[in-house]
Formats: sequence, C-alpha cells, structure tokens
Amino acid sequence: MNTTTTVRRLAGALVVIGALNWGLVAIAEFDLVATIFGLEFGETNAATRLVYGLVGLSGIVLAATSFAPAARREAHAH
Repeated sequence: MNTTTTVRRLAGALVVIGALNWGLVAIAEFDLVATIFGLEFGETNAATRLVYGLVGLSGIVLAATSFAPAARREAHAH
C-alpha cells in the first residue's frame, strides 16, 4: 500500500466520523466530538478544533484526489 492510499483511507475515516457527528447534531442536537472531550454542545477547545480541522482537511484531500483521472489514480495505487 502506498502513501497516497494510506492518506486517502485515513481521510476517508475522518470524513465518515465528521459525517456521523453532523448527523447526530442534526437529528439529536448531540455533538459527539464535544462530548468525548468533556464539553457541552456548541463548546469548543483546542482539541475539538483540531478534530474539526482534520475532518475539514480530510474532505479537501478526498475532493482533490477523487477527481483525478482514473489512470493516474490507478498508477499511484500500485
């Protein structure tokens, strides 16, 4: 497995975490990330901002690499 694949998989996992968190916010007004760090809904600290930032960066990584030509993606995968 090459570095690009590893980065994309990590980014994918973080995007799923972010999507699930936003789903919980929409459905139940519950922020799992804030709760994990001992905060109330809507509160942030350095740790939660880091998590949210990594989720956002992961979305950018996936968006940028998902639309690369298929031949280039396949070449990097091997």
